[in-house]
Amino acid sequence: MELKPGMSALVTGGASGIGKALCIAFAQKGLFVTVVDFSEEYGREVASLVQKENKKFHGDLRVPSAIFIKCDVSNSDDLAAAFEKHVHTYGGLDICINCAGIANKTLVYDDISDGIRTWRHAINVNFVAVIDGTRIASQLMRSLKKPGVIINIGSAAGLYPMYADPIYSGTKGGVVLFTRSLAPLKRHGVRVNVLCPEFVQTNMAEQINQKIVDATGGFLKMQEIIDGAFELIKDESKAGACLWITKRKGMEYWPTPEEQRKYLLNYTKPKRTVTNNVFPSIQTPEFFEKIVVHTLSHNFRDATRLDRVRLRLPIEPQNVLVKIIYTGVNASDVNYSSGRYFSGSAKETASRLPFDAGFEAVGIVASVGDAVRHIKVGSPVALMTFGSYAEFTVVPAKHLLPVPRPDPEVVAMLTSGLTASISLEKAGQMASGQTVLVTAAAGGTGQFAVQLAKLAGNKVIATCGGESKAALLASLGVDRVINYQHEKIKDVLKKEFPRGVDVIYESVGGEMFDLCLNALAVHGRLVVIGMISQYQGEVGWKPKNYTGLCEKILAKSQTVAGFFLVQYAHLWQEHLDKLFQLYALGKLKVSLDPKKFMGVASAVDAVEYLHSGKSVGKVVVCIDPAYSQTLAKL
Repeated sequence: MELKPGMSALVTGGASGIGKALCIAFAQKGLFVTVVDFSEEYGREVASLVQKENKKFHGDLRVPSAIFIKCDVSNSDDLAAAFEKHVHTYGGLDICINCAGIANKTLVYDDISDGIRTWRHAINVNFVAVIDGTRIASQLMRSLKKPGVIINIGSAAGLYPMYADPIYSGTKGGVVLFTRSLAPLKRHGVRVNVLCPEFVQTNMAEQINQKIVDATGGFLKMQEIIDGAFELIKDESKAGACLWITKRKGMEYWPTPEEQRKYLLNYTKPKRTVTNNVFPSIQTPEFFEKIVVHTLSHNFRDATRLDRVRLRLPIEPQNVLVKIIYTGVNASDVNYSSGRYFSGSAKETASRLPFDAGFEAVGIVASVGDAVRHIKVGSPVALMTFGSYAEFTVVPAKHLLPVPRPDPEVVAMLTSGLTASISLEKAGQMASGQTVLVTAAAGGTGQFAVQLAKLAGNKVIATCGGESKAALLASLGVDRVINYQHEKIKDVLKKEFPRGVDVIYESVGGEMFDLCLNALAVHGRLVVIGMISQYQGEVGWKPKNYTGLCEKILAKSQTVAGFFLVQYAHLWQEHLDKLFQLYALGKLKVSLDPKKFMGVASAVDAVEYLHSGKSVGKVVVCIDPAYSQTLAKL
């Protein structure tokens, strides 16, 4: 939801602390605000501040741009009346913030009273009123048939124990799970999310032992809480989400996908079976063409040739025959053709010749072995096994990745997209609120890295060479594009990012690696996914020595992490599904290089084109143009 002048928000607990800050932040966007609080003095003051901010957006109004309603949120009738007055005044409700909360001065196990004015009251304000406010707001939004967002203000004390106030911790824990259980409301146009900050400098937090606050890194800035709330409001994919904000890690969603898989009932998913085949039938030929490496060389054209081979039938029991429609081109194709990815001596590597080239493709299942049950003929699939520069390939069924369609955009999501998605999560340990640098950012994998970093809530810097590449990166939302044809990367980073960069996604190598290492922040992580500048040349890939590397990373507690996609095969399907979902929702763009390569033989030209430095986006080869046109009509 994009915040626009004239929208309206109701904020409980709006007279102080986080509630007050959000009221003013909404006013600075031109929103009408209802301030709900028990304190009349402070509530009217906030309403007055909101009106002053709103004058920048609105002239003469028939209604005040902010109203204050005195309300004990634990009184259900009073709370309902506050919502009713808001809707009557502003004609609807776009945003509801349930922020009212109180702490207990006495530990519940030391409380000898009946709790009506102490712990029972805290439960009613912190938890029951949140349920009630969410219930009323969601019913109003649905009845008005207008999309809305509800944010419940939780606390980090709802994610881990808070020994100083068990009741507060328990109520906030309830708010977290209550909110996360409301994800299905998104189907009705209502998104409910929960914000869980650690300590913010409010009157309530200042009662906490300062040593505890200091142990967490100190108080958060109020702007960080506002940014978190705005992210939950604006991001249409967030429903039932819990955003945890800490001084130590910034913004991160809780629980992590790994934690979710521990309790989700569909954790052990059966292999997907395609029952409805909408794709054209495939005639298996007697012969087909493929590109084969016959000589070890970093020069892909010299190393390979186009072979015409007989298709061996029938298919072995555990295997599948795939007709390839599109295949992807990668910088590392030249490493493979030179034998770099094989272990052993040069003589042992040479003994492997000849071998098939190409790493990734999408296509349609043409035939299956007798033991294959979960994949049917006509199923669209992706594969990341050697031999994709071919018209047909035989693959063990267990290595196939089911996909919705065999489109070129899906090819881009394979080696390129999966490398970005998995490496940033695992090797880069990327969180929210960080600064992320992506080198060669307009290439096949860089385009995914910059977008995933932005979607995670980070500031993104990207390097490239050329106006068309810079324009692409700007369209993807990059905060700072450095076109090294016009400005020096080193100078920009030193001047504009003196603190350093938290996460660097590096694929160039050589001098760029040195530059990135020097730009890394304290505790920063440099993820090496390749070194394309070293792949070509008269002698091919020649490893470099990085003198002083250990000393540099030791001095600033930095990490240089290598990433090789093959070693993360167990995560491919999960991350591919995530990428395709983001693409289907329009949250992820896939840029394909406009230059067309048609037929198997053109793969050699495509590899050389990629290494020319002229490509923008993912370079893809269409293996069978006629069949791809047929698919495009479906």
